[in-house]
Amino acid sequence: MSPDEASPDGPRIGAHLPLGTGMVRAAHRAAEIGATAIQVFADNPTAWKRRAAPPRALPAFREALTAHDVAPVVIHAAYLVNLAGPERDFAARSRAVLEAELRAAPGFGARFVNVHTGSHRDTSVGAGIRRIARAVARTLEAVGDGPDAAMVVLENSVGGGWAVGSTVSELARIADAAAKLGVSEHRLGFCLDVAHAWGAGIRLDEPRVIDRFLEDVERRIGLRRLVVVHFNDSRSEPGSRLDRHEHLGGGRIGERGLGHLIRHPALRHAAFIMETPGMEAGYDLVNVARAHDLMAGRRLEPLPAAAFQLKGSRSRGAAPAPDDEEVEPGSATAPTPA
Repeated sequence: MSPDEASPDGPRIGAHLPLGTGMVRAAHRAAEIGATAIQVFADNPTAWKRRAAPPRALPAFREALTAHDVAPVVIHAAYLVNLAGPERDFAARSRAVLEAELRAAPGFGARFVNVHTGSHRDTSVGAGIRRIARAVARTLEAVGDGPDAAMVVLENSVGGGWAVGSTVSELARIADAAAKLGVSEHRLGFCLDVAHAWGAGIRLDEPRVIDRFLEDVERRIGLRRLVVVHFNDSRSEPGSRLDRHEHLGGGRIGERGLGHLIRHPALRHAAFIMETPGMEAGYDLVNVARAHDLMAGRRLEPLPAAAFQLKGSRSRGAAPAPDDEEVEPGSATAPTPA
């Protein structure tokens, strides 16, 4: 949704769901857990090679999402993509993967392709910003425009090392550099990963800090371009530069800050997508329900101890199965990175 399409009842709430056990099954699962938006991988998130043909289940997937009023669809690009890096071969492969994700998006009914900003690899932030802008411009030019064309959505970084895009200032510089290369606002948007911002030192547990942060985004970039929020709590310390996602209200950000964010009138147009732990273990339902509670201003119930003993810090749901058919649970899933 754009700000003009913002719901008076609040933003769309969704989760990153796996497709490896069946695309249509994932669409029905979104409805079962009360999700009104969804994020998926269109292909293997840990491989350069892209599938030769679209999944055969795509039409049924789109029909199921439409029937359940689940939208928007967000594609999360492969983790290997690094738009900020200086290595020419790596940069070319990164653009090729992003191009493949953008070409796949209309088939999924996806409006957004979310991608990490990447690392400048010990060159400079400025050089990384210029490379990101050029990569976005070249990729969008290769894909072309059209009524079903997806928007590239750049996700803020947790910072540390050679990361680019951990501050509003750096994201605004990317937007400005891309605009100078002819990239229009309707093709380049931004994603706020709450846990990343927290790890980068933005105290999103404080409503006043949230208000100032969003005012800064509006002034430098425009909140209309903040189209996705990765709505994750964090088990990391603020400013730690660590990315450790946690259940909503179970981490260090807590329900006060998270509630202020999801109820913020300036973000009603955004899709709030959770990448919280244990999605495949039933905690997709738990966290979507907790997001709805936060939006309604209800206090969150304490989580059981078992919730904090799950392996992994986020959902890394599988891509569509190789044969594109509905398959049995546990088969044809993408590998999980450490």
